Amino acid sequence: MARYVFVVSSNPVEGREDEYNDWYSNRHLGDLLALPGVVSARRFALADAQVGAVPQTFKYLALYEIETDDASNFFSELISRTGTDRLPISTALASGAVAVLWKEI
Repeated sequence: MARYVFVVSSNPVEGREDEYNDWYSNRHLGDLLALPGVVSARRFALADAQVGAVPQTFKYLALYEIETDDASNFFSELISRTGTDRLPISTALASGAVAVLWKEI
């Protein structure tokens, strides 16, 4: 079975960071963990200490570890559930999030 990491960078809507973090940590991670193949989910905030200048486009990062023989099935499930009761999206999530799937080699 192939292994993947789904990397999502995002930001909250200005002035709604607490609401965003509550939704992301207490609802969204669990909703993603319910998707077939998702075996773990973790969140990170950009650290203050860095080696050099880092463009601070995103303040938050989420990593989802996925094990599947069909990555397109993961995306089909994600898309079909997004915006439903199974995977609601908070209005505290700012537009412009970036999501990238990486395959382990």
